[in-house]
Amino acid sequence: MPFFAPRIDRQVRRLHIVFGDQLDTESPLLLELDPEQDGILMMEAADESRHVATHFQRTVFFLAAMRHFCESLEVPCHYVTLDDPDNTGSFEGEISRALRHLRPEEVFAVRPGSWRVLRMLGRHGVTVLEDPHFITQPADFASWASGRKTLTMEYWYRELRRREGILVDEGGRPEGGRWNWDKENRNAFRSAPEPPPPWSPGTDEIAREVFELVTKCLPDLPGARGMPNGPLTRQSALDQLEGFIRLLLPEFGRWQDAMWTGHTRLWHSHLSPALNVKLLHPREVIDAAVAAYRAGDAPLNSVEGFVRQILGWREFIRGVYWTQPEAYRDENALGAKSELPDAYWNADTDMACVAEAVRPVLEIGYSHHIQRLMVTGNLGLTLGVDPSALRDWYLGMFVDGVDWVTTPNVIGMSLYADGGLVATKPYAAGGAYINRMSNYCGSCRFDPGKRTGDSACPLTTLYWDFLLRNRDTLSGNHRMTLALKNLERIAPKEREMIRSRAQEVRDMLSDRVNRPAPDTR
Repeated sequence: MPFFAPRIDRQVRRLHIVFGDQLDTESPLLLELDPEQDGILMMEAADESRHVATHFQRTVFFLAAMRHFCESLEVPCHYVTLDDPDNTGSFEGEISRALRHLRPEEVFAVRPGSWRVLRMLGRHGVTVLEDPHFITQPADFASWASGRKTLTMEYWYRELRRREGILVDEGGRPEGGRWNWDKENRNAFRSAPEPPPPWSPGTDEIAREVFELVTKCLPDLPGARGMPNGPLTRQSALDQLEGFIRLLLPEFGRWQDAMWTGHTRLWHSHLSPALNVKLLHPREVIDAAVAAYRAGDAPLNSVEGFVRQILGWREFIRGVYWTQPEAYRDENALGAKSELPDAYWNADTDMACVAEAVRPVLEIGYSHHIQRLMVTGNLGLTLGVDPSALRDWYLGMFVDGVDWVTTPNVIGMSLYADGGLVATKPYAAGGAYINRMSNYCGSCRFDPGKRTGDSACPLTTLYWDFLLRNRDTLSGNHRMTLALKNLERIAPKEREMIRSRAQEVRDMLSDRVNRPAPDTR
């Protein structure tokens, strides 16, 4: 049955705004609503797919999940569809229109996923509640971060493990005697992996309807035309979680940093879309993983590595986002100014690693965390890409993209653009790392062991060029001491050859144009 967009045709006492990344059945906006007097406002806004160039499947995913959520509600919902002839195309316009039509006495929302939307809510006098979906709140992180020169995720993670009683004994000591099992979680494949088939949400009538709608209303969105691979309902998300725990978690730890040609999902959970629109709660995801360990169904290194991603990194990144000023989004400590290469938009490059990391982004709006950090992120860092350009690419082109997630990951982790607030050193690497952790280099025309010459690996060249450009800035970072000492051993003539080859790489990465033009209205 096609989706029927409900309308409220009466005045409401309280209007509760629910955005597309807030599909939480336990939200205070639902629990505190009187169905006789109050109402929900949900909006499909074209500008949300235009303010940055947004993947077709990301738009379909958000809108289809929103429609399913609306259908599941047992409270009055005023739902604005993308093709509503009166739709203004923006959250701001639709909130203004709803205020005129519904004349609420009060308007509420939970903390949204971006500073941009939070500012907009403030302009309309909306009362913003903290979001209990997360394990911690910004105030918790601010208290922990107070007085610290750097924000080291490991220390935050340990504190949360103790506070929440996760994988610790009664004395607060870590399960297995170690906080960190990374050494067991950095294996590389020696032959082609055979992971279980990737989870699929199956057929969905609402998704098909939204697919046609987005095709008609937003025909110029980048990315492959296809159905989203993320769950669109709470039950589907629970099914995906169960499948991950049973089939993938046991081997997840060993292979979480490995890469292989033609394989993107491997043993990764791909739960981030469901988590980031709040179809799943982080605590239930963590509890399911820990229960598998207790039952002997998954080893500690896999479970700890997965818990670290959810309890440690996810809560840490959100804390950074909301405790830094909004200007953090535009930090550029290394003064990087290069354009985003066209290869990010078309995967048309002779660099096998970049093609392998970008292709799944274009096809399904996803790549796993090592492809993000050590391929597309590393290339942006060593090339000197303007942080705002790469920030917006990650936000718009990944189905799980939400600003509180992508901004600190790009500005703080991938590009070191905050000068070391998040990362203790730049995550810059040459082709040797890619060669060690993948089979990409075997099918590539470039040699990861060379830094100059026509056959030199672009990442290797750019790594040394990055050090040359930024050695003064990085000289005070003790974790860069060895790298900078190795740089000093390179003769002046070869340094010039590196610089020259780096410019050739920049030209090579920018000579095939196929980029979308984001709407800048």
